[in-house]
Amino acid sequence: MTKTVFITGAGSGLAKGTAFGLAEKGHKVIAPVETAPQVTALREEAASKGLELEVFKMDIKNPQDLAQMLEYDFDVFVANAAVNEGGPLAEVPMSNFRELFEVNVFSTLETAQIAARKFVDKGKGKIVFMSSMAGITATPYVGPYTATKHAIEGIAATMQKELKDHGVQVATINPGAFATGFNDRSAEAKWKWYDEAIHFTRKEDMAEADQALENQYDPAEMIEKMVEVIPLDTHKFRTVFPSETEKQMKEEEAQRWNMEI
Repeated sequence: MTKTVFITGAGSGLAKGTAFGLAEKGHKVIAPVETAPQVTALREEAASKGLELEVFKMDIKNPQDLAQMLEYDFDVFVANAAVNEGGPLAEVPMSNFRELFEVNVFSTLETAQIAARKFVDKGKGKIVFMSSMAGITATPYVGPYTATKHAIEGIAATMQKELKDHGVQVATINPGAFATGFNDRSAEAKWKWYDEAIHFTRKEDMAEADQALENQYDPAEMIEKMVEVIPLDTHKFRTVFPSETEKQMKEEEAQRWNMEI
């Protein structure tokens, strides 16, 4: 059965690939993007593939942009739009930290609230929060993003309990590290404000941690999994991919119960 899927932040990365993949499967895809240039680029790329997407500008921090959600009817809402920035939590500028929460948590929840109201009125619908392995794990110098995704995990789990009696499903998708450029840009961002002369975090430690990005997974595999799961009528609350990432997340979560400081 075909579905109408509304997916935010569809201008790049996993969301863009998923929007195309869902359209290829015959689903109707509403694919808002953050900026006007992304509108043109996504429309042109969709046309070159012979695919129909409903594309428009919707910066989720902009109330006027958000109001556009009220004009659409959809079966599944995918809260994907997010920003990423790394750095040591003890030293990251608070303005940077607040910006991540503004987009990844506050504005994301606001979009989910709009979707929830629509679904409660209809008595059915599904909200999928794009979380991350960072929603469960803790990696040095990825703390700002990790904090936002831990918040998303709490939001999703709570909303699942609150909305199920209204006929509304809530779930998360938790990708591992995929080579879309999203993680690489995050790693680069901290060097804009970091100053070895005034910050106590060792530059060498952060540079060494960045080397883990050399072994990221192929995005095509994650996109295939998202295209499979998003339209389903029933599936697990949390979808983690690949299996190695799920194993890592479960092991780290278990270790915290016995961790000493």
